[in-house]
Amino acid sequence: MYNKTLGALEEFVLLLILVMDKEVYSVTLAEEYHSQAGKSISLPAMHTVLRQLEKKGYVESAVGGASSVRGGRSKRIYSLTTLGYQIIKEVHQERNRLWKLAPNFTG
Repeated sequence: MYNKTLGALEEFVLLLILVMDKEVYSVTLAEEYHSQAGKSISLPAMHTVLRQLEKKGYVESAVGGASSVRGGRSKRIYSLTTLGYQIIKEVHQERNRLWKLAPNFTG
């Protein structure tokens, strides 16, 4: 089992980074969060989660190139680290193990 804590929102964001097959940055993550969870998340809240995940070593970021669409500003692109992938995989395995123990679960 993983030995660092992972909050529900952090877990959800890690999963989003894992499944998104394009450049992942805070705006696209917030949009995908809304699409998948049916709830909105503010950009400052998304930045906080991403900083926490980066501090824990689960994601890494790099500054992308500047874009005229963004007024010449660059964007920070996020990706899972090896540790981040390992943690999300362990969370998945642990959840599956526990669901199998649930009596009479048919869902």
